Amino acid sequence: MKEHLTKVCCRPGAAPQEVDDFLEHAQRFRALSEPARVAIVNRLASCGESRVCDLVEVLKLAQPTVSHHLRVLREAGLIEFERRGTCMHYRLVPATIDDLRSTLAP
Repeated sequence: MKEHLTKVCCRPGAAPQEVDDFLEHAQRFRALSEPARVAIVNRLASCGESRVCDLVEVLKLAQPTVSHHLRVLREAGLIEFERRGTCMHYRLVPATIDDLRSTLAP
C-alpha cells in the first residue's frame, strides 16, 4: 500500500505530508476501531485523566480487558501514563490528538 501513496496536501494551504505520516495516522485510527477504546479516549478527554479502576467501573469491563485496551492506545501514541504510588493515571497525548484532528479538519 505504501507504494501507492504519494505526497499530498490534506487541506488548502497545508504542507504535503510524507507517506509515513499516513501510515502513522492509519495505525492510530486502527487503535480507535474498537468501541471500548473510543469510550476510553472520550472519558480521558472529558476528565483529563483516569485510573484503570475508574475505567473498569465506568466501562463495566474486566480489569485485564481495560488494561489491554489501554496498552493498544498507548502503543498507538494516543495516551500516556504516570505512576503515582501503586496507581497508574492515564491521560491523552494532546499533540497526537491534535494531529489526528488536523487530519480530519477541512
